[in-house]
Amino acid sequence: MERKTALKRTSLYASGASPANMAQAVFYGEDCLVYDLEDSVPVTEKDTARFLVYNTVRYHRPKDKYVVIRVNGLYSEFIEEDLEAAVRARPDAIRLPKVEYAREVERIDRRIAEIEAAAGIEVGSTEIWCNIESYLGVINAMEIAKASPRIAALALGAEDFTASMKAQRTKKGWEVFHARNMVLMAARAAGVDALDVVFSDINDLEGLREDTVLTKNLGFDGKTVIHPRQIDIVNSFFTPTQKEIEYALRVLAVVEEGKRLKKGAVTLDGSMIDKPMELRALTTLEQARAAGIRIGGEEG
Repeated sequence: MERKTALKRTSLYASGASPANMAQAVFYGEDCLVYDLEDSVPVTEKDTARFLVYNTVRYHRPKDKYVVIRVNGLYSEFIEEDLEAAVRARPDAIRLPKVEYAREVERIDRRIAEIEAAAGIEVGSTEIWCNIESYLGVINAMEIAKASPRIAALALGAEDFTASMKAQRTKKGWEVFHARNMVLMAARAAGVDALDVVFSDINDLEGLREDTVLTKNLGFDGKTVIHPRQIDIVNSFFTPTQKEIEYALRVLAVVEEGKRLKKGAVTLDGSMIDKPMELRALTTLEQARAAGIRIGGEEG
């Protein structure tokens, strides 16, 4: 299955209970479109939503999005039918809610493989995103992140996490600061993407900007959003600026010159350039290319 984007700057939920919401979501600028079967769908509409999401993803999936289906709880009465429909719809990934133990992921991995084999889908091609939404999930994040080669991302859920901690959710976010770092480090150790929490006040765009600056500076790869007006703001912070691109190019040029001259150490603007700075420069250019930005004399 062809991947249309490597970026996960923004992940927008579209409720499986709302055909209008699903249809409109295709036209926004999010990198990842998450069709939801869980929280946004009333119990009485689970079967209808599952049917609608299956047909949308299988036969009308957007061509320029990374497509995800969020299933219901891993111990819910709906999980088996959700997995059957979701895997057979052939999304890029399935998003698992409220993961707390590695063994839960291992169980779902095995079930997905069975469905793939029965449906003639390449076994292992369906990726998994794990939502970390409780203190147990945060504590076990390292094991969860390494539980399956299918795992492509960990996503922290602040509302459920703070409820599990008996904490109050605030815009400053200190109550989730440790959890953010735990999930982020687990993702880095496993080599998967880390997605930050929702900023729930859709009318506070300045607050969203401040929260996203923190997210970006911590090292996250993107953020889950709940409203289209949040998308452009979050995307902008996770897209390298021209200044960042130019600096990355200068760093790599200095490194290459150092290698050519067989220098043990190189400097740029009076600062020592070490291996982490070289890797950061490479990452910046990779992100820019994924966002469709031409680098130097590259052809589009």
